[in-house]
Amino acid sequence: MRVDLFDFELPNERIALRPARPRDSARMLVVKPGGSPELTDAGVADLASYLEPGDALVFNDTKVIPAQLEGTRTRGDAVAKISATLHLRAGQDRWWAFVRPAKKLVIGDRVRFGGDNETCLSGTLDATVSDKGDAGEVLLVFDLSGPALDDAIVAVGHIPLPPYIAQKRGEDGQDKSDYQTIFAERAGAVAAPTAGLHFTPALLKSLEDRGIEQHRVTLHVGAGTFLPVKTEETETHKMHAEWGEVSVETVAALKAVKARGNKVVSVGTTSLRILESASQGPDGLQPFSGETSIFITPGYRFRTIDALMTNFHLPRSTLFMLVSAFAGLDTMQRAYAHAIETNYRFYSYGDGSLLFPALAGDER
Repeated sequence: MRVDLFDFELPNERIALRPARPRDSARMLVVKPGGSPELTDAGVADLASYLEPGDALVFNDTKVIPAQLEGTRTRGDAVAKISATLHLRAGQDRWWAFVRPAKKLVIGDRVRFGGDNETCLSGTLDATVSDKGDAGEVLLVFDLSGPALDDAIVAVGHIPLPPYIAQKRGEDGQDKSDYQTIFAERAGAVAAPTAGLHFTPALLKSLEDRGIEQHRVTLHVGAGTFLPVKTEETETHKMHAEWGEVSVETVAALKAVKARGNKVVSVGTTSLRILESASQGPDGLQPFSGETSIFITPGYRFRTIDALMTNFHLPRSTLFMLVSAFAGLDTMQRAYAHAIETNYRFYSYGDGSLLFPALAGDER
């Protein structure tokens, strides 16, 4: 499909720079393709009322690490400042990273990150450029490994705020808690599963009281989620791999939900992507552990997900393509036009939506 089909104009003032407080006070647009009404303005705190007892919410329990590293490359007398965003762990001592400016690095270069604290090797973390990929991607092999490397990244790194926020303001102490869900347990993401940011203990209690199950999966969200689609056709876009896992216990629980006729509701596109990645075989949803680069566009047949709670996404992004595949492109264009007109807040810290699937034959 043509990428420009997924374009739209978003006024800058619609981009949220801070989350709603409390988190569950954010607005929520309920989208029921072909429904009457098709679009309903609600709030995240109302979520339980749009679900049935026995339905199941699936959360991503990944934890954001401070994956933004600032450093210098020294080559003889020449020194260059380097900014790296880790996005995929490739071993105990190495990460793939998006680097700016990538042209300043060649294989074999040494880069020193940090230097502004005293917690790790006098506040520094050293790495060697081992490989270079496309679009500014490099493989960094660090001098530390395993838990020691993890601790060093925490010591010298910064929270990698999405570009549309970072361009407007700097990271501060509040982001360390704001940009983390209350489910965050398994460290490894460099971007938050933002639909999960809306949840509070009070909201979880309201869901529990209505008899709605809660289950966990893991997808370590990579920085590739922020990359624009630069090709003209969706078929030629390359997705970056992310690591994820769906446990035996979660598979059994969700199969039981489906068997009794209830809905599996994905909280976020990240939970959706790992569940659909685990559902590709002839037997449907199965335990999964590994990398996935699944790319979902209109025409995709969803195998596990029955509803999706998600935020509002960037124009021409793979995530807007995904929600258009789920609820229908025409429906999502109408939904986004309504959201813009009625002052919904967009992107990571913005408002949410609850999407139900397109009617058969109406995925366009």
